[in-house]
Amino acid sequence: MADFDNQLAIVTGAAGSIGAATARRLVDSGAKVVLVDCRAEELARISQELGARTRYHALDVSDMASVDATISTIVAEHGRIDVLCNNAGTAGADYSPIIENDLQGWQRLMSVNLMGTVAFTRYAGAVMARAKQGAIVNTASVAGIRSGAGGNAYSASKAAIINLTQTSACDLGAYNVRVNAVCPGLIRTNMTQRVFDDAAARGKSHKLGSRCELRRPGEPDEIAAAVCFLASSQASFITGQALAVDGGNTASLNMPGMKV
Repeated sequence: MADFDNQLAIVTGAAGSIGAATARRLVDSGAKVVLVDCRAEELARISQELGARTRYHALDVSDMASVDATISTIVAEHGRIDVLCNNAGTAGADYSPIIENDLQGWQRLMSVNLMGTVAFTRYAGAVMARAKQGAIVNTASVAGIRSGAGGNAYSASKAAIINLTQTSACDLGAYNVRVNAVCPGLIRTNMTQRVFDDAAARGKSHKLGSRCELRRPGEPDEIAAAVCFLASSQASFITGQALAVDGGNTASLNMPGMKV
């Protein structure tokens, strides 16, 4: 397990399954962790569960002014930011063809998934640049790599995060700040629970993950492990990369009927 002793980490989307698993790994590895999400009650519960090395801020990551103020508060309290895990996001519910898409839904999804990541990278990245050290890990998706893993707006937002990861890695490399992304495949989370529930209702639970080479869905801690690796000194020469953690889904053809 990576060593984060005396480091200060921020995890956005910390009330979600992957965010909470990431925060838990960071705390277990010695970090102080600031939890960020819009769900205050769930944040308080997770913070209490993880213990005294956590703090939390309830805010909407799409609110740029709130992000700026929160980063200022964190720096005033802790004096540093070593790790930023941009995990906040929403899947949206619009899986219609592009010619039927709700454009207001696009704007809301992009404001959370993309602009929330931009805002935290902008303000926390500036703190890291001044300190000449830091690591940022963004949560993208296999939906940002290939079609068929999400709706149009969701997929576009995750593709944008992959590109943002590359461009901000180039911007911040001279300051010894690394920026990478993880691209989860089908993971059992509170966001994807409806997929698992629907499969169970139709007697098709055994099909979940069948288009992955490992023939199963993933678990939140498997994504958290990859996030913490990329954030750690063990990945000190890795930046600008998007790591697919997807059971092999993007490694081969995965069209319906291609796999037994």
